[in-house]
Amino acid sequence: MESKIWLSSPHMSGKEQSYINDAFKTNWIAPLGPHVNGFESDIKNYLNEDSHVAVLSSGTAAIHLGLILLDVGHGDEVICQSKTFSASANPIAYQGATPIFVDSEKDTWNICPEQLEIAIKDRISKGKKPKAIIAVHLYGMPYNVNAIHAIAKAYNIPVLEDSAEALGSTYKDVKCGTFGDISVLSFNGNKIITTSGGGAIITKDPKHRDKAVFLATQAREKAVEYVHASIGYNYRMSNVLAGIGRGQMEVLDDRVLARRKNYAFYKESFKNIEELTFVDEPEGYYSNRWLSCILTPSEDIREGIRTALEKENIETRPLWKPMHQQPIFKDLPQYINGVSDELFEKGLCLPSGSNLTENELNRVTSAIKTYFRA
Repeated sequence: MESKIWLSSPHMSGKEQSYINDAFKTNWIAPLGPHVNGFESDIKNYLNEDSHVAVLSSGTAAIHLGLILLDVGHGDEVICQSKTFSASANPIAYQGATPIFVDSEKDTWNICPEQLEIAIKDRISKGKKPKAIIAVHLYGMPYNVNAIHAIAKAYNIPVLEDSAEALGSTYKDVKCGTFGDISVLSFNGNKIITTSGGGAIITKDPKHRDKAVFLATQAREKAVEYVHASIGYNYRMSNVLAGIGRGQMEVLDDRVLARRKNYAFYKESFKNIEELTFVDEPEGYYSNRWLSCILTPSEDIREGIRTALEKENIETRPLWKPMHQQPIFKDLPQYINGVSDELFEKGLCLPSGSNLTENELNRVTSAIKTYFRA
């Protein structure tokens, strides 16, 4: 059998090693250190906005701290895009709050402005004004920033921007990760750049950033002895992992271009297969194409393609199962138009790593073409 083709594997550049060697040479192995500060500065400079960055142990930790900064607590309700990974929704439950799931629009596969406003009005009518909105840039495609933020502003509800999959994407030439009252990034092993495990929280207010760092370091007060007046978390990124991140930041733009090239390759390869469609970028949107995804006519065909590729040692994955379908969340309030259900039924993520070779891309497309000729 030929070698495994992964969905989205880590892609090291070699530049990371010098930062790691420096951490070992200077014995900055314990959490924090100069690479943590440097990585935060690298991200801030890349975003090119008035952003305040703290790097953390995961994107999930960033969402959790973001909710705390937005004063989400027990008994509150938080609107969450249903078409997403569970890490967008789980931290709501960490805070004893209730996720309220809102469906997607067809243009971007992200949170639907119409359904969002319906949900807000209905929750207010029930005496439960949502405390925050979690909007996700799914698979690197920006959500409808103008529409979503206009609604949020009209009802005075802060937006937590989940940009875990969208580093390098832009909306109207502004980088994703800068739109939310609080924004988050992920550097998980499958993301466009990785620190093995890690994430970042981005705030507009430097005091919010400082509070996030305080909470992420066990909420230790400034005292000679260890004093804790608040509940804290062990959420800070280590100096070694931050060093990996600094090396990855040097090649981020190249990684975005490589993934966009994968998407273009798939689209051109399948242009004569009318059963397969893609989500295109609306005007003013620029997706990093973290994952290239196709839509098929039915679940049977989606599964037929998936299993055919599996037999060829090629990893694929159905689009995220919506949160309102998840056993743990299925009984919670939901405002559904059917879009995310259909996307899950018919959608498939194809291998999308920036380290894919031409031969590997040809193996993927050949296997899919063979499926349709059978």
